[in-house]
Amino acid sequence: MKSLQIGDLCIPIPLIQGGMGVGISLSGLAAAVANEGGIGVISSAGLGLLYKEYSKDFLEANIHGLREELRKAREKTSGVIGVNIMVAMSNFADMVKTAIAEKADIIFSGAGLPLNLPGFLKKDSTTKLVPIVSSARAAKIICEKWKKNYDYLPDAIVVEGPKAGGHLGFTPEQIDDANYTLEKLIPEVVNEVKQIEDAYNKPIPVIAAGGIYTGEDIYDIMQLGASGVQMGTRFVTTDECDASDAFKQTYIDAKSEDIEIINSPVGMPGRAIMSNFLEKVKQGKKQPIQCPFQCIKTCEISSSPYCIIAALINALKGNFEKGYAFAGANAFKATHITSVKKLIQSLIDEFKAVE
Repeated sequence: MKSLQIGDLCIPIPLIQGGMGVGISLSGLAAAVANEGGIGVISSAGLGLLYKEYSKDFLEANIHGLREELRKAREKTSGVIGVNIMVAMSNFADMVKTAIAEKADIIFSGAGLPLNLPGFLKKDSTTKLVPIVSSARAAKIICEKWKKNYDYLPDAIVVEGPKAGGHLGFTPEQIDDANYTLEKLIPEVVNEVKQIEDAYNKPIPVIAAGGIYTGEDIYDIMQLGASGVQMGTRFVTTDECDASDAFKQTYIDAKSEDIEIINSPVGMPGRAIMSNFLEKVKQGKKQPIQCPFQCIKTCEISSSPYCIIAALINALKGNFEKGYAFAGANAFKATHITSVKKLIQSLIDEFKAVE
């Protein structure tokens, strides 16, 4: 397993722990992954609810929460710490500015095209910028816009395929279409990015995400040109994951048929583990509510059957009568809780076995 180079950052294990909200990947999980030589990632989604004692203003508490989680992570590790910030967040700009001011090593940004992301950097900023895309076309658009408007190119690009958990950058029809598999997307993006690398003499590693579960999966996708992988689902069932034990247990208890594609209030399809709450939504028993948070720009609360951030906070706490867990397509393969250290070592061993 070769190390991953992102700008001047050398990551010993080419493994990124995916940012998982709400509250699933905070400083605890991120620091543990960073300590093992990977990139630990804090999800910025919904932090305002976790830090509501700081301020009744959700967006203000959100900023404070990100600052606190980054500082907590820094106390626990000297490794590489990133932040996942969704373009769709209503206070996207504030969260980006906070991450840069706190010197987060990397910002990962998807759920929309982060076309203005380099505009937040200062002359002395050290934060690397990594967009998350679902097509070669999106990668090309971002590179061209960033270069033209900011004379900046991505420090790396994450390609997230349709087997990922949470919100997906695909139409419902594309999710099971063979033309949109991660194995098909990676070579396409790598070829597109290579032209940009050659034109501007700048390395832009491509990182594969979505449905990668074993060391053999890592090996196979890297053979197609990926320089590293991002994994979220595997890290949920670890001791260090910031979710409740009940949340982790839903992964262990889940069968393949329990993992479904849902329509999210934010206007994108998502992959989640079926729960009593989602069954009620299917039956039309949940009613639109007044939005207390204004957390996502694309959320249509007038036509939505529920508040997504409230549902995810409830799931974080293990209350599946009022929430549900997002999960990748392979979440049902989880059988037990392990440590981050043992998980990463097992992935390395599996990788070496097929190398």
